[in-house]
Amino acid sequence: MDAGENSIKPASKRRPLYTDEERRRRDASPWTIVQGVLAPLQFAVFAVSLALVWRYLATGEGFQAATVSIVVKTFVLYAIMITGSIWEKVVFGRYLFAPAFYWEDVFSMAVLALHTAYLAALLGGFLTPYEQMLLALAAYVTYVINATQFLLKLRAARREQPSALPASSGFAEAAG
Repeated sequence: MDAGENSIKPASKRRPLYTDEERRRRDASPWTIVQGVLAPLQFAVFAVSLALVWRYLATGEGFQAATVSIVVKTFVLYAIMITGSIWEKVVFGRYLFAPAFYWEDVFSMAVLALHTAYLAALLGGFLTPYEQMLLALAAYVTYVINATQFLLKLRAARREQPSALPASSGFAEAAG
């Protein structure tokens, strides 16, 4: 066995999250700011809604408040997904599934599907109120996973060039 066989190989270089040109487009885009505002807004709406849904499930009270909060959360989700798609087009040249955000976008589709299923159940009367709240909770679990994906991506972007990134960047299209 020679020394070359026993040595540890360096980790392969991974493609950076953003090329220099993508970073420039991201930093220049007003959609980056929009995403930076919508992401924490969506989280705040989620937190209030989660408390209302939990209250209904625990006590049977507050169905209307919980329902309104879920509908508001869903529309904020739609807004962040639409503007996030525009952001992705500006930065990466495609509306969805850019390599840098491929898996986040894939999971975002599950988040959208569950939130939309909730609206369909609500409007169509397909489920009992209790079942509707359980569906909302399932949608919220996927949202938390997706938001975590985006937060990890933000962290990775900041590690790549910490001094060059504005506070809102990398969270673009966040947390479907």
